[in-house]
Amino acid sequence: MSNDKAQCKSQTNNESRVVEAPRYGCSLSGVYEATVGLKKAVPILHSGSGCGMSQIHGTGMAGGFNSTGDYGSTNVPCSSLVEEHVIFGGEDKLRKLVDSSIQMFNSDLFVVISGCVPSLIGDDVDAVVGEFRDKVPLIHVNAPGFSGNSFHGYELFFEALADQLLTPKRKRKKLVNIFGIVPFQHLFWKGELKTIKQILKDIGVEANVIFTEFDTLETLEKIPAAAYNLVLSPWVGHRAAKKLEEKFGTPFVSFPGPPVGPIQTTKFLRKVADLLDLPTKKVEDYIFKQERESYDLLEFGADAIIVYDPNSYFAVAADTNTAINITKYLTDEISALPEVIIITDDPPVEFRDQIVKEFESKEINFSPEIIFEKDTYKIQKHLENRSFSTLFASSIESAFANKLNKLHLTVTFPSYNRLVLGDNYVGYFGGTHFIENAKSIKLGPL
Repeated sequence: MSNDKAQCKSQTNNESRVVEAPRYGCSLSGVYEATVGLKKAVPILHSGSGCGMSQIHGTGMAGGFNSTGDYGSTNVPCSSLVEEHVIFGGEDKLRKLVDSSIQMFNSDLFVVISGCVPSLIGDDVDAVVGEFRDKVPLIHVNAPGFSGNSFHGYELFFEALADQLLTPKRKRKKLVNIFGIVPFQHLFWKGELKTIKQILKDIGVEANVIFTEFDTLETLEKIPAAAYNLVLSPWVGHRAAKKLEEKFGTPFVSFPGPPVGPIQTTKFLRKVADLLDLPTKKVEDYIFKQERESYDLLEFGADAIIVYDPNSYFAVAADTNTAINITKYLTDEISALPEVIIITDDPPVEFRDQIVKEFESKEINFSPEIIFEKDTYKIQKHLENRSFSTLFASSIESAFANKLNKLHLTVTFPSYNRLVLGDNYVGYFGGTHFIENAKSIKLGPL
């Protein structure tokens, strides 16, 4: 291996250009994802009808072939703006839509989401929304698609929530909020959040994971009461956490992503225990038990890992959270060798140096080439003429990997070829589950 490749290096292309098949939607999509990720919140779209219809395939089905719940899909109220409203405005139509939606839906929260058209024509959406605030919990998020991507929309949702709904609460010492996992956009979000909640509960911490919870309004209203906000991403959720820090004085701590396997999970739990001053013995006893059981289980896969596929090369084309943590698990616990890592979620430039550092391994003397690229055509060009045997990527790469005679496993958005319900790779046993998936595609043929 050449010396220049022995160090983590990153490539990026910041040219303004048309992007082929990006791995995310627009800002409106991100707000929509956050809203339907709550159990009882209704998105009210002030936009063209296509903005709502596109979420069926572009959010739900792309996010592990899921539906988007009782208040998503074709149930979403939409003002369905057309040329007439561009000329005369859409405020009156929105007013009628909000009024009828409140009467029709039994919901804990209503979220009016403004798309491109009202932002361009100057509809006073805040004024219309203000007419209904004394009737139901209601917020407005201005999210024109041209303002950013889905991850930007996730941040906008929490910023609006902090400004328009949340109020200061007395701090609860062992309560933490979880940020950085975007519903649908992060493929395993449901299982990841439930697992994070459980492993923190096991050491005496109450985790407010916000999404997947049944008591939507109660869950949201206790956000300001948390002692810390834990951001499980090197960049997603940072804006939201900073907003909550400014508004309610809640400090935040960032992690590389949801922890995969024993090494990452132990590091995560010890950090949380230190932050909250938890009893050391209780935490360490739990860690010892979980590590022993998970490593014992992994030993049953030793032949599949060591005999049939030792130190194999792999590649990743995925969002930052997924790319970092499955790569670190494979390198630090399985001794697999990463040839190239392609980050597909377009993190802001100011976070990229730190993201690259997260791939450094203390366990093996081998570092991948790291590329930041969102364009599908260019992603595929970066994967050509490589020696890796397995590609961990989205369903977009499935046929391409077959063309290259590479094995493929879908681990990131979009996922049109894998149904994902509670599946996830987080925690002590998440690593062994990942190995089950990763190695099973190599076994056979009988």
